[in-house]
Amino acid sequence: MMRKNLLGRTGFLVSEIAFGAGVTGGILIKGDEAGAVRALNRALAIGINWIDTAALYGDGASEAAIGRHINSIKPQPYVSTKVRIERDQMNDIPGAIERSLTESLKRLDLERVALFQLHNQLGEAVGDRPVLSPEQVLGPDGVADTFDKLKEQKLFYASGMTAAGETAAILEVIESARFDCAQVYYNAINPSAGWSRAHKNWRAQDFSGIMAACFRQNMGMLNIRIFAGGPLAKAARPQRLTVLTSGTDVDNEVRCAAAVRAALGTEYGSPAQVALRFVLGNHDVSSRIIGVGDVRDLDEALQAVEAGPLPSEAVDKLERLWATDFKVS
Repeated sequence: MMRKNLLGRTGFLVSEIAFGAGVTGGILIKGDEAGAVRALNRALAIGINWIDTAALYGDGASEAAIGRHINSIKPQPYVSTKVRIERDQMNDIPGAIERSLTESLKRLDLERVALFQLHNQLGEAVGDRPVLSPEQVLGPDGVADTFDKLKEQKLFYASGMTAAGETAAILEVIESARFDCAQVYYNAINPSAGWSRAHKNWRAQDFSGIMAACFRQNMGMLNIRIFAGGPLAKAARPQRLTVLTSGTDVDNEVRCAAAVRAALGTEYGSPAQVALRFVLGNHDVSSRIIGVGDVRDLDEALQAVEAGPLPSEAVDKLERLWATDFKVS
């Protein structure tokens, strides 16, 4: 059985890996219906009890696919979904959130979800994405107030945020203690969320202190971007890669992933297994969301879980990469 971990103060016991129903992998968006059912059933069979989706994924297609099957698959897993407030909705944040949640629940065929999360970046956005300031999140009639009201209506059990955007803004929202859970960017290319401070040669976005801040507030942590959107899972350059962090670009992400593969080789499993085994070593994280494109992705992940976290000598090799801007000796 897959180990279950407490998701902060939510009280949920969640599987150490979760089914990512987004564009990465994308089986619920671009796969056939039979393949989607096989993947959902296989996930449950290996002990996964959490499905992560969003209204944005496939413009609702992911949620709709889950809704077609959620009430027939047993045992029924937890479901988390998200709202992204678009630029033309900023003058009515409460209305935008409520409409999005209502539509998500309808597509999901659920009365409530386990976790409802803010999907916007905070402070300054990376790329051309709608961004929210901490004041828009924490101020009167902002995101947090609206989430509280909808939670009181029992439309979801726990509230969450995405720890993306400007690090200082992310920390301000976390330290407010207004949310129960955070999605945290953490992988072998950028593990800085788990650090107290970054290496002096660190060139990518510095998320240092984010996990510690979540821990202080007893917030649950869900690990996102385990494969950095694809480069850490496969050697082939991704056809489509959305970069979520500053201080890097697609070329640099591919370069860093290649350095990880060169440093660790195949001794610790496939590239995807190495990436997953790395994040399994951080026990502050309750669950790690993996994109699923095929049932084989789940079986490969299960093998990584059974192998356990990377041994110390492998992590030492990664430490040397982080300290030298991913220069392979």
